[in-house]
Amino acid sequence: MNYDCIVLGAGIIGVSSALQLQARGRSVCLIDKLEPGEGTSFGNAGLIERSSVIPYAFPRELSKLIRYAFNNQSDVRYDFSYLPKIAPWLAKYWWHSAPKRLAQAAADMWPLIQRCVIEHDKWVAQAGLQHLISPKGWIEVFRNEEVFNHALQDLIELDFYQLNYDVLGKQQLREREPTLKASVKGGIHWLDPKTVTDPSLLTKGYAQLFVKLGGTLLKGDANTLKQTANGWSVQANEQTITADNVVIALGADSASLLKQFGVYAPLGVKRGYHKHYQVEPEHVLQHSICDHLAGFILAPMTNGIRLTTGAEFADPNKPANDIQLKRAEAIARVIYPLGEAVETTPWLGRRPCMPDMRPVIGAVPNMAGLWTNFGHAHHGLTLGPISGRLLADLITGEKPFTDPTPYSIKRFS
Repeated sequence: MNYDCIVLGAGIIGVSSALQLQARGRSVCLIDKLEPGEGTSFGNAGLIERSSVIPYAFPRELSKLIRYAFNNQSDVRYDFSYLPKIAPWLAKYWWHSAPKRLAQAAADMWPLIQRCVIEHDKWVAQAGLQHLISPKGWIEVFRNEEVFNHALQDLIELDFYQLNYDVLGKQQLREREPTLKASVKGGIHWLDPKTVTDPSLLTKGYAQLFVKLGGTLLKGDANTLKQTANGWSVQANEQTITADNVVIALGADSASLLKQFGVYAPLGVKRGYHKHYQVEPEHVLQHSICDHLAGFILAPMTNGIRLTTGAEFADPNKPANDIQLKRAEAIARVIYPLGEAVETTPWLGRRPCMPDMRPVIGAVPNMAGLWTNFGHAHHGLTLGPISGRLLADLITGEKPFTDPTPYSIKRFS
């Protein structure tokens, strides 16, 4: 079976890439070993994050480095046995997190962040998924008045981006989110983002739209990818699928597949967890809540309140542990009356991260018809449709809406 394009990976990035290519008249086959939205796209905090314009950088202040050195924080945890293996990648991440380089990363990411909600809105409307979307934004909360005041001063640096937000004193915060406890001193309500009550269902809904519009969705193993005389082939549903173009959108597994073709991508993995908790009728959470220092998010979801963690640096293939989630839960109960846990074990996902905090979108040099779309770190859900649009522009030869150079894999040559 021959197509114009094969997309490997049915997470939010792959599904969005397939939709955008299809919208440009291309025949597309979307292939994954799992159902759509069952990988890392299953477990995020459900934020279409229009307000996070500064990438998550490696801490450089001595006080923060000392705090993390004890490895007892809830926002970042690391496995000591894994540090020697991840150290070279962390060193690159630290280097790119210097103020000037971080500012450049923010500037490079802004064209994608700026358009993320608009691009989602288009597909949400077409797929009839409005019931999964809330336009209320999310609230960043602070348990320390000094840290809160410092965060308010930092808002000045964001003036360029013209973000919409409300600064909430203690009383204002109680009025907007009555369920929060007195330990919270204030907050910032970010108004531009939208939230999703079931990220997996959103990805599945996009995939269903893709199939409804004539796309092909198959089960297959990306590791069977081969270059042929006329393009590329993959084994799926006991068939050989061929196409002129193939897109690698496999998240954390993208670099290992590229390596089979002699292509280098310095991809690292930040592990992350979530667990759901019951909601008591008198304690309904109206907004997604992020604790500024502890790095977790409490998000109202279909299955209850989803508690998501920050980053864990550990072997991507090791089983899940509940250390980081327990730390986050203990603090979460200080600010909000969480009910009983819905699941007995936490969900574990693998965020694909590049050390320079930019995704890898575009053509692979000297490999005709081989394309990439991965490395979105914490913002896969946010950037799925817009990065899919950029990739589709490049594959079809349309004028891209922004300069694709910052996302090219050539930057690692």
